[in-house]
Parts: sequence; structure tokens; C-alpha cells
Amino acid sequence: MTETTKREFRMTGRKVLIIAVSAFGVILTANLLLAYNAVNTFPGLEVDNSFVASQNFNEELAEQLALGWEVKASHADGILTLAITDAEGAPVRTAHLDATLGAATHVRDDQVPEFRFTDGAYRAPVEIGPGNWNIRLYAVAQDGTEFRQRVVLHLR
Repeated sequence: MTETTKREFRMTGRKVLIIAVSAFGVILTANLLLAYNAVNTFPGLEVDNSFVASQNFNEELAEQLALGWEVKASHADGILTLAITDAEGAPVRTAHLDATLGAATHVRDDQVPEFRFTDGAYRAPVEIGPGNWNIRLYAVAQDGTEFRQRVVLHLR
């Protein structure tokens, strides 16, 4: 027969210190990594001075709502479509349209599609994969009214 020996784990001050320092080191490393990624991926401020930007908010919102526009986005066969309709459901042709397409979580892959107005909607060739996408739309109506909206596009 073979004899087995039992090793006893003795907690000495040195072992307790090593375990405690290791545990807190792992926690500290994880926190620093998360903080670095949070700061590094922050896209920045939308406006330089939020107080100044808020001064005309209610008037601009009322003007935009008076347009009665509704925006729907879709993507199929490599074509991104923005269908803008007025209160009666008729297609809207804007005086100016800018849009930025990007992932909901970061601005690293943002792109500015080249939209063309065809068949009652704005269309642009865009290659994107599945996920949650945001379209930050800025348009100007024929009468000069500014229209801003974030349009959510979810692709499966």
C-alpha cells in the first residue's frame, strides 16, 4: 500500500497579504481598464455651451413640429432609404439634407452617405451589417425651417 500524505494549508501573514494584494490588484486593473475605455470612446460634446443652445429650443421645436414630417429609415440590398413624408403622407423634398450614419455605441465607424432623391425618398448606397444604427439627420425645408432628428435603424 502507498501512503498518502496530507498537506496542510497554513495561513501565514505573508500568504494573506499576497491573496489580498492580488485580489485588489485584479479589481484595480479592471476598474482602470473600464475607465480608460469609457473616456477613450466618449464622442465628445454635442454643443459647446448647452445653456446657449437651450435658449431657442422651444421655438425651434415648435417650428419643426409644425412641418409635420415623419421619417422612416430602411436598408435593403446595400441601399439606405430615408422616407420623409409630410402631414398628409406626401413625400418631402428638402432644400438641404445631411445625415450621419453610425453605430449606437461609438462614432468610430460613422459615415456620411451621399443621398439622392429618387422615387419619393432619399437613397444612398451603404454597406452596413446587423445591429442598432443611428442616423443623425439634419434637413432644411423649402421655407428654411431646420429639421433635426435621430432616426433609429435596427437591422437583424
